[in-house]
Amino acid sequence: MAQVYDRVALIGLGLIASSMAHAMREAGLAGHIAGHAKSAESRAIAEEIGLCDSIHATAAEAVQGADLVVLAVPVGAMAAVAAEIGPHLRPGATVTDVGSVKQAVIEAVGPEIPEGVHFIPGHPLAGTEHSGPRSGFAALFRNRWWLLTPLPDADADATARLRGLIEAMGAHVEEMDAPHHDLVLAVTSHAPHLIAYTMVGVADDLGRVTDSEVIRYSAAGFRDFTRIAASDPTMWRDVFLTNKDATLEILGRFTEELFALQRAIRTGDGQHLFDYFTRTRAIRRGIIEAGQDTAAPDFGRSKAGG
Repeated sequence: MAQVYDRVALIGLGLIASSMAHAMREAGLAGHIAGHAKSAESRAIAEEIGLCDSIHATAAEAVQGADLVVLAVPVGAMAAVAAEIGPHLRPGATVTDVGSVKQAVIEAVGPEIPEGVHFIPGHPLAGTEHSGPRSGFAALFRNRWWLLTPLPDADADATARLRGLIEAMGAHVEEMDAPHHDLVLAVTSHAPHLIAYTMVGVADDLGRVTDSEVIRYSAAGFRDFTRIAASDPTMWRDVFLTNKDATLEILGRFTEELFALQRAIRTGDGQHLFDYFTRTRAIRRGIIEAGQDTAAPDFGRSKAGG
C-alpha cells in the first residue's frame, strides 16, 4: 500500500497506539513513526521492542514536523497534552485522537489547536483488556469500526486522508456528530462496562461465595464480565466522568428494565421473561451476522479478534 503520511506522532503508547504502529509499519503507511509516552518505563519498553522509529521524552518533541498526530492518552489527560503540543504543531498537520468520548475531547483539545491545523476527532471500536506498549498487534483494527466526528468546518481533504489511513489498517470508517457518538457508546460500551464492574464487585463482596469458587466455577457470563472489568482503570474512570449525561441516561433505562425483570421473576411471569430473552437474542445474532464477533464457544475472542 502507498504511504499516507510522511511522519506520524503517537502520543501515548498503549494498546491502540502500539497497534497503529504495527499496522502502519506492516502496510508501509507512514514514512517515520515518532512516539512519546509519559512513563519512562513505557518509553524504554517501546525503545527495546523497536515499536517506533524514534522515541521522545516529551510530547512537544514528538510532534515536531509530524503531518499526523494521534492523541492516544486517557480522556482526562487530553487538555494538558493538547496545550503542550499546540505551539509545536506543523501548519497543515492533522491532529486526531482515539478517546472513547468525543464531546469532552473536542472541548478539551479544540481550543489548543492553532489556526491551519486540522483537528479530526476519532474513536476506534477495537480493544482487548491488555494495555502498554507490548500489547499492540497489527490485526487489532481489521473488520472493526473506527468512528470519526469531524467538526462542521472540517477540511474535506484532511478528513479523506485520515480516513484512507484508517481503512488501510483494515477498519471500516463511519462519520457522525459527537453528541450522537457519545450516546451510542453509552449503550454499546460505557454502561455495559459499568455493569460488568458492578457484577464483579458484587461477587467480590459476597462473603458466602469464596474467591476460589468464583474463579473455579466461572460460567461464561461471569467470565466475560471479568474480561471487561480488567480494562484500564484510568481510562474508564475518565470515560464515566466525561460522558456523564449519556451514561446516566442509559443506566436509568437499564434500571427500569431491571425492575421489570425483577417483577416478572417475583410474580412468576414466564411469558414476559421468554419474550424478553427472545428479543435480546436477536441482537446477538445481528452482531455475529455483521462480522463483529463469532459464534465460537470462546466468544470469538482469539487475539486477532480483539
